[in-house]
Amino acid sequence: MSTTIRVGWRASVGLTGDVLAALPVPLALPLLIALYYGESPLPFLAAIAVSLALGAAFRSVQDPEQNLGPREAFLAVAMIWFLVAAVGAIPFTVAGVGTVAHPVNAMFEAMSGLTTTGATVLRDFSLHSRSIMMWRQVIQWLGGLGILILATAVLSELGVGGAQLMETESQTEDVNKLTPKISQTAQLIWGIYFGLTGLAVVVYFLLGLAVDPQMGLYNAVAHAFTSVATAGFSPEPLSVGAFHPLIQWAVVPFMVIGSTSFVLIYFAINGEPMRLLKNEEFHFYLGAMATLATIVAVGLFLDPNTTFGAEGTVRHAVFNVVSIVTTTGYASTDYVQWAPAAKHMLFMGMFIGGMVGSTTCSIKSLRWLVAMKSFKRNLFTAVHPEAVRPVRISGKTVDEDAIRDIYAYLLLSLVIFFLLAIVIVVDAERADARVDEFEALGAAATTFLNIGPAFGDAGPYGTFATFPMTTRAVMIVLMWVGRIEIVPVLVLLTKTFWTS
Repeated sequence: MSTTIRVGWRASVGLTGDVLAALPVPLALPLLIALYYGESPLPFLAAIAVSLALGAAFRSVQDPEQNLGPREAFLAVAMIWFLVAAVGAIPFTVAGVGTVAHPVNAMFEAMSGLTTTGATVLRDFSLHSRSIMMWRQVIQWLGGLGILILATAVLSELGVGGAQLMETESQTEDVNKLTPKISQTAQLIWGIYFGLTGLAVVVYFLLGLAVDPQMGLYNAVAHAFTSVATAGFSPEPLSVGAFHPLIQWAVVPFMVIGSTSFVLIYFAINGEPMRLLKNEEFHFYLGAMATLATIVAVGLFLDPNTTFGAEGTVRHAVFNVVSIVTTTGYASTDYVQWAPAAKHMLFMGMFIGGMVGSTTCSIKSLRWLVAMKSFKRNLFTAVHPEAVRPVRISGKTVDEDAIRDIYAYLLLSLVIFFLLAIVIVVDAERADARVDEFEALGAAATTFLNIGPAFGDAGPYGTFATFPMTTRAVMIVLMWVGRIEIVPVLVLLTKTFWTS
């Protein structure tokens, strides 16, 4: 008995082709930089050629009679993220320089970039051309919102299909209420994202002129791309620690804004700032960062081995906590050298994340807030079983199905995190590489939750190239699964998705 495929996969493949056909546009920037500095344009020309060829091939199988529904959107999301990363790896392999010349490392770097993880396998930054280093920044900027917004814009006439695709990434139902058409919503969010990036370029460049010539136009653009995207790559081996303290302070608000709901930012810009200021998730998110930063600062003050001074201690505590919680992954100093108490606070911050509907990764603040309120409700109803007490966020009742989904997501995330940590330890032992438990836990959290650097050799001034090749291959898959929030990948593995 034959099984009928009930997913309109041609629609998914066609959408993926549309995105791949548009990928040469962002590839044009590093191509122009290569030409300007007299570097080889071949890495980017090769990527452009492959992207156009794949795009054309995928679009050729599209069936105009197939609509993009929720199933097709799940498939398209998974395909787009994986294939764009694969194309993004081409410049690294074609350039053939350094650790990223190896295909697995190139895919690691590209997937880390597109998923805005910020973990790197680079060892010697000075080996790489300006154009290649800028491509790392560009692909992270795309990963922030660009890929799914672009995909949504392509779906301008598909209504609910486009909204479903965006909600898969943003996990918010407000996006389809901003404007009558999802295409207009996409343009609005794209405009905010582009505007924030431009503002960051101006701020960084002007501060560079005033206090630090190392923050020239190139670095201003590079860091604007990855701070607004809460991504974390930097052309500098010392990350943001390479720049003047004023510039480090200036990066903090852009990391915070990038991990704030773009839906609420839209309302704030359009005369409704109280929607943001009264939002409980926003309060929880800011409160979590303030609490962790205070604890870390106190720990650093009490540690006789840290000699940052008062301002430096506060700055490093605030900067690195914000960087970790927002999943940006920048560093202002090598926090691997800090006392264990401070490092464990940073480890805890890895699991929080910013707001839903932002560029941030990790579990996200809203899930923790709902889980905490739900647990508090359960304690109350254990004493008063006859009570009816809905969970409310910012005055709105949270659907019970959504609460169960959040519990399931939290459980699944923690299970996958622990399993990845075990894989890292076991595979390191197999390869005669030493990785202790805390380093393995940090590496598992930072790759699966798309945070950036971790601890030990994978710290902010280290590299993931020290892990065995097989571990890096597993991390590639888990970065992909974590960034698109698990479900769009796992649902593809079920028979029901394809045949029911």
